[in-house]
Amino acid sequence: MKRRNFFRSIALGGASIAFSPIVKAMPAVEADKAKPATNVQDALSIPRNEHSMPGKYPGKVAKVTHSGCIVDGQPSEEITYGMLKSCMQNLTGKENLKEAWLQFVGPDDVIGLKVNPIGGKLLSTSHALTQSIINQLEEAGISRDHIILWDRREEDLRESGFTPENYPGIKIIGTECQDENGSYINAEGKFYGEERIDKNHFYYVDLEGEYDAYTMPYMINGGKYSYFTKICTEMVTKIINVPVLKNAGTTITSCMKNLAFGSITNTARLHGPMWHDTCASACAFPPLRDKVVLNITDAMIGCFDGGPAANPQFICRYNTLLAGTDPVAVDRIGYDMVIAKRIEEGVQEEEKAGARGFMEMAQEFKLGIADKDKIELIEINLQA
Repeated sequence: MKRRNFFRSIALGGASIAFSPIVKAMPAVEADKAKPATNVQDALSIPRNEHSMPGKYPGKVAKVTHSGCIVDGQPSEEITYGMLKSCMQNLTGKENLKEAWLQFVGPDDVIGLKVNPIGGKLLSTSHALTQSIINQLEEAGISRDHIILWDRREEDLRESGFTPENYPGIKIIGTECQDENGSYINAEGKFYGEERIDKNHFYYVDLEGEYDAYTMPYMINGGKYSYFTKICTEMVTKIINVPVLKNAGTTITSCMKNLAFGSITNTARLHGPMWHDTCASACAFPPLRDKVVLNITDAMIGCFDGGPAANPQFICRYNTLLAGTDPVAVDRIGYDMVIAKRIEEGVQEEEKAGARGFMEMAQEFKLGIADKDKIELIEINLQA
């Protein structure tokens, strides 16, 4: 891997041998001793609000599949619109699509669509789904100037086609950003991204982040604090999470990973043994816990190995959308899909111990339901 892409992979949550999210199973007491101290208990002590995870429909997931949703190698916007409509109707029980959307957002909200563009044009949140969400929000009375497309890096958004030309009237922003000359550093010698982080909201982990000058722009800061982006804390009132279904080692990256590693700084230190903890813990803080009202996983095109990077040989068609207010339950259903595909392809023979660690931890934090037997799964198959 080229040096630029290697560090970019670290910065954005890429899985590699050095940063594998899976650790060997060990007794709980021993595992706890091995982990650094965090401030997650501070987050858990903060009172919740009516929108807090797991949201309006805890433990409920709508799974809509359409075998013909991929046309000429790309998701069809027309078919995706229908799949999304079915997701919203079956999740909420509302036949009227506008009524379904207005259960989660209103015309006074500023809505952040948290996409995942790190796979480039090969494997990012699809434009068919993103445009369908925007169209349905508009039909529900949400103005385009109340919608923000965002992720960590503006460069990734741009390279994946999230541009003003493709999304006129929509604000598109990242935490890590450059000027017109490609520099991350302003005239005062500070990263532009420093202006976009909120030091009043942070995930503390007693683990030092130490980076060279090349890597630091992808982290914004080192040390033991990971700060939340102001996009979450100040700019939006509601968040709709729109991840891609991918593997990360023998587990998955979807709802919680997209939120956690996409919303904070100084993340490279949080791979390895802290990967599962971070996926669950970051989501327990108010900027995410209290604002994410809906999760819509783009599983039309995903991957079963080599994730979360985009390796063409491992890209596959799941032909599916998953939707729910409960990110843990949505991840649990997506996890089963990926593991089944990995077993089918001979990548692994069975589920690996500890692979659902972040979901189980999130359930302990009361962020959602990880127990498959307690999840209400509504499956709809829209035939081509």
